[in-house]
Amino acid sequence: MGKVDGKVALVTGGGQEIGRAIALRLSQDGFAVAVVDLNEETAQSVAGEITKAGGRSLALKVDVSNRDQVFAAVKEASKKLGGFDVIVNNAGIAPAKLLQDVTLADFDKLFHINVTSVLWDIQSAAAKFRELGHVGNANLGIYSATKFAVRALHKPRGNKALINAV
Repeated sequence: MGKVDGKVALVTGGGQEIGRAIALRLSQDGFAVAVVDLNEETAQSVAGEITKAGGRSLALKVDVSNRDQVFAAVKEASKKLGGFDVIVNNAGIAPAKLLQDVTLADFDKLFHINVTSVLWDIQSAAAKFRELGHVGNANLGIYSATKFAVRALHKPRGNKALINAV
């Protein structure tokens, strides 16, 4: 029996592309995998691949920008798969739009799905980890995330961008 046999992982955005590959690899390594995706059909498909290959899986339709849905997914994964050990924050969107054309609505949607959802993931996982007796402490993560966002916004984009930031 391997080190991870019997452990449970949840992969957000697990129904497609990179998330699919992560979910399949975790299963190959011995994890039971909760495949979480907004697209229920793709989540079911990946969970089916895992089951067909002899692994244990669960497909969950979840809007990761909805805190309650994320907490419910972690709870359901733990209950149905028998524990909770790993969360993979993979879900995200990448609209093709020039920075100068981004509206506040675009920014809010993008930030809520790509960043805020990670906070929900971490909070839900941390709560479940505490409940299960796993040890850990997440301090200053939100501060670091906001400061890194500022750094990323100021990073030059291509050879035609010049942004001065101190």
